[in-house]
Amino acid sequence: MFGSIIDVLDALVVDAYSPDESAKAIGYLEACQTFKIAFMLHLMRDILGIIDDLNKSLQKKEQDIANTMLLVEVAKRRLQSLREDAWDEHIDKVSTFCIRTHDHFNEVTTDLLHGVACLNPVDSFSSFNIKKIMRMAELYPDDFDEFSRGALENQLATYIIDVRDIDERFANLNGLCDLSRKLVQTKKNLNFPLVFRLVKFSLLLPVATASVERAFSAMKFIKNDLRNQMNDGLLSDCVVPYVEKDVFINISNDAIVKTFQEMKPRRVQLR
Repeated sequence: MFGSIIDVLDALVVDAYSPDESAKAIGYLEACQTFKIAFMLHLMRDILGIIDDLNKSLQKKEQDIANTMLLVEVAKRRLQSLREDAWDEHIDKVSTFCIRTHDHFNEVTTDLLHGVACLNPVDSFSSFNIKKIMRMAELYPDDFDEFSRGALENQLATYIIDVRDIDERFANLNGLCDLSRKLVQTKKNLNFPLVFRLVKFSLLLPVATASVERAFSAMKFIKNDLRNQMNDGLLSDCVVPYVEKDVFINISNDAIVKTFQEMKPRRVQLR
């Protein structure tokens, strides 16, 4: 769309409503046609192509954590290769910045995701690894103190023998959701309460992360230049319906009016 953008800016230079807008258009037009911008556009196209598969994987509702972590490593290596093959100092600087930007999976996050992947029952619990799961548990000190972690390690050793080698009801499970349901159905959640707690944390993690990201994205639309003086209460009241559209679309206007009418005595009937 670069050509179209240039055409629009050209038109704005001539047809702008005010000298100020015309001056801005001239400035943008000159900036767009510099070597630096053209170089950055080409480089970012390559970088976005490299991380496209990772981006699509992270956007899925049902995430395969193990494969996603592999895609993170692949993207990092390709970006690193792009940096090493750079022929110009500018490429080195820009690609270094992009590597740091996309390498947001720090050690804590990596331990967390590896722990989730190790709990996955796919392929007869082939990814199960007690050490990695214990590192995940250490990230929740309020829920797993030193005594609980000792008990958890013993539970994990017993749990894996039970569900992988003995109880055939746990064969052919397709993910953590199936595992959670099967633990409850077989009442093994009572036998392995600490393991079940970790499974619940793993199920909540993608939802909690996605909810936060959706809320921050919504804030850009709710609290804009025209509504920049909103207090926290009003902002929260506006963000929740915006984010949870699927829920609020089923609530009729009459129900909303009735709720506000009953909140306190009013002089007139709301319509």
